[in-house]
Amino acid sequence: MSVPSIDPRTWGSCQFCGVAVPAGALHCPICGADAPVAAGRLADAPRGVRRRVRWTAALRTFLVVGVAVALAYTLIQAAWSGPPNVADPLTTAGVYSIPVGESMVIAGDITGGDYVVGNFTTIDPGGLSLAVTVYNQTAWLDHSAGRPATSAWSVPAQPNGRIIFTAPYTDLYYFVFSNPYPTPSGLGVTAYVTTQYESNVGDEGFA
Repeated sequence: MSVPSIDPRTWGSCQFCGVAVPAGALHCPICGADAPVAAGRLADAPRGVRRRVRWTAALRTFLVVGVAVALAYTLIQAAWSGPPNVADPLTTAGVYSIPVGESMVIAGDITGGDYVVGNFTTIDPGGLSLAVTVYNQTAWLDHSAGRPATSAWSVPAQPNGRIIFTAPYTDLYYFVFSNPYPTPSGLGVTAYVTTQYESNVGDEGFA
């Protein structure tokens, strides 16, 4: 039986790392090993060389398939789960202790027309009051420096109340919860506060 001829231009294989080697090359272009196995001559190579080339080829195939499967899984998972949910700093719920004469601040960006709703209730001592004031960024800087500042929205001091603030324009807003009692009173206030950022997209308004 005649042996089929082999095109001399056909690439061979490196006997060490198993990668394809150009026809006529004396060294592997990847690992530099000498004496590449010519095309069609792998069956004539020593048993150890044949085993190494076959195992190396199988490993490369496994790695390629593994990477493809991992990428497909990642893409499918991302498409299935959708974009990540990032908590807005103005969506909160917590208990806050506010010393006499001081305040607690919750701040975040609000897009013009969007709104923040919520509630506050003083819980210790029960029946004490809490004042809520909202400042835009410019007014907050004035307030922090002790200068007169115009609030964007406010609630007078009371034991509990509802928060409904609509941003007239996009800005960084500060929700300031203040203990209104004078320092000599020594009255600290503990309050439970909830806030929820709401987008006006698709809304017709709220009551």
